[in-house]
Amino acid sequence: MASNIGEFSVGQRSIGRAAVLAIGTAVPPNTVEQGSYPDYYFRITNSEHMTELKEKFKRICEKTTIKKRHMFLTEEMLKKHPNICTYMAPTLDVRQAMLIAEVPRLGKEAAVKAIQEWDQPKSSITHLIFSTIGGVDLPGADYQVIKLLGLSPSVQRVMLYQQGCFGGGATLRIAKDIAENNKGARVLVICCEMSVVLFRGPGSGTQIDNLVGQALFGDGAAAVIVGADPLPNVEKAVFEIASAFETILPDSEGAVEGHLKEMGLTIQLQPRLPTLVSTNIEKILIEAFGQLGIWDWNSIFFIVHPGGPAILNQMEERLKLKTEKLQACKYVLSEYGNMSSASVLFVMDEMRKKSKEEGLATTGEGLEWGVLLGIGPGITIDALVLHSVPISA
Repeated sequence: MASNIGEFSVGQRSIGRAAVLAIGTAVPPNTVEQGSYPDYYFRITNSEHMTELKEKFKRICEKTTIKKRHMFLTEEMLKKHPNICTYMAPTLDVRQAMLIAEVPRLGKEAAVKAIQEWDQPKSSITHLIFSTIGGVDLPGADYQVIKLLGLSPSVQRVMLYQQGCFGGGATLRIAKDIAENNKGARVLVICCEMSVVLFRGPGSGTQIDNLVGQALFGDGAAAVIVGADPLPNVEKAVFEIASAFETILPDSEGAVEGHLKEMGLTIQLQPRLPTLVSTNIEKILIEAFGQLGIWDWNSIFFIVHPGGPAILNQMEERLKLKTEKLQACKYVLSEYGNMSSASVLFVMDEMRKKSKEEGLATTGEGLEWGVLLGIGPGITIDALVLHSVPISA
């Protein structure tokens, strides 16, 4: 029996570090090909007369390096709700109705896959963290997904709205704290994003931020199970989370912003965004890996939010990375677009799958240590030091 509060508190904590125990992903069935998207976009938004702007949009789409994306919105839905296609139309109620219903459903799909891989009873889930930009409601998507999955009503919930593209890192940082400070905790993390919240027509064409958003964002959900002290011969770690911290980059105010209005979510993306990230990234890595004595950035693996090609390319150049170091990040961007908070978890999933397919020794491309970077509004960066684990034969 604990004789004081200190002994009692120690007994409530885990022994080892938190680890990702399973990953699941899901996307809507509707696929859009980036090459043909400008024709579709200008047709569905009744903007085909804006020929010069359409040519500009084609160039923007090409620069994204995206091949395809998945989107919940279909042509039939947009014809049923044509105001969504109008730039300034007050459509928040229509968007909210879709998102409140669909975000939990897509999140559930990803969670089911993660739970199946984990192969443990749902009753063992003690905590839930849900992150999304869309569908703000009370009770929220966290409550709804508990009902959809049939989880215990005593599951402890954390609902994160409007985190944006750093949300995938933030949810893992919070999950690590919960898992390590609550012995036996098993945390279900879900990040689900849908471009319903920001889809609209090109307007007058002077709003370049809007056009970039229309070319860049896709829909997707990712879920992970996080827990410390995996049960021997029962649970298997995918990545161990050694440390985690969050920082706001200096002089970055206004570089990335989102504002929820009657017309939906509007975004602001300044051209200086990639440079701000690249010029500060090495300082973040030194802080993260200094205690490990790691200074060669090609000796670690990278799981980076694929916000856009310029961010990845400038980071690659600044850190003098080999071309293959950001391969998983670029692949996810190419195949899914920018899915905001869910993207970095898709990259994690892609990396561990590729590592196994290529017969490498560990989940982190055969390397021991790596970093996960969530990059989003603020500019906020969540940085997690990850330790990869051996891949079973």
